[in-house]
Amino acid sequence: MNTSQLSNELEAFLEYISVTRALSKKSVEAYKNDLRSIEIQLQKSLIQLDTASLLGFLSQYKNKRTLNRKLSSVNSFFDFCYKSNFSQKNSKLKFSKIPKLLPRFLSYKQIKDALFLIDTSNFIGLRDYALILFLYASGARISECLALSREDIEGEWLHIRHAKGDKERIVPIAKVAIEAINAYLQALQYEKDFVWVNYKGEPLSRISAYKITQKYLGVSPHVLRHSYATSLITGGADLRVVQELLGHASLLTTQIYTHIQKQDLKETVEVCHPMAWEQKV
Repeated sequence: MNTSQLSNELEAFLEYISVTRALSKKSVEAYKNDLRSIEIQLQKSLIQLDTASLLGFLSQYKNKRTLNRKLSSVNSFFDFCYKSNFSQKNSKLKFSKIPKLLPRFLSYKQIKDALFLIDTSNFIGLRDYALILFLYASGARISECLALSREDIEGEWLHIRHAKGDKERIVPIAKVAIEAINAYLQALQYEKDFVWVNYKGEPLSRISAYKITQKYLGVSPHVLRHSYATSLITGGADLRVVQELLGHASLLTTQIYTHIQKQDLKETVEVCHPMAWEQKV
């Protein structure tokens, strides 16, 4: 085939995801790059390729996440071709298994030790102190945190209006975090609606928030969200309650924390149960 052109089926697929499914330009371009590279390298339209040829080509991708992204693109294309009667067979390539990595988290003691080192004699220090406490006390995503306005804090409740997927939620927040935020806001010389600001009084950026948590804790803000969830799970919280607090659309996303719970239970038995010390029974 002419490598300067797309196959008719691929052109139709790209038009479908762009117009009918209304995917972003970035997503459409990603699909195009994934699929066009296969046609160019193998000198055939995708619909003419057999499974063995496809898998042989894709085997060059050693990174399993990259491989699975390519496989996802191919499967979406084949599904479209089958439903559009371009193909009589709906081929499905199996994804590569990726080992689940437990999310990194910090203990409450680690967070408290870091907070102790913050100089709170000025509003920047008060802000950093309050920001870290807020992230750990609320489990909010950093995007949700930075979009926070003063009216979103209602007593000891937090109204998250800019949640992922535009799904609002209300979560309780520890009194100590509320007190830290109030102390910071009282020290501010700027009357702004949004809570988190830089030294110029402008909204705090994601990069600045990342630098703050890196400076005191050596982690990204998202690790504090994991720490929040881990503290709840190991403390005995119900998984569905944690799902609600985190704003997860699916319980499957929250279930990764059950591995931490199991590990915590295992360590408890090893330390506390008398049989754990016996070499033989």
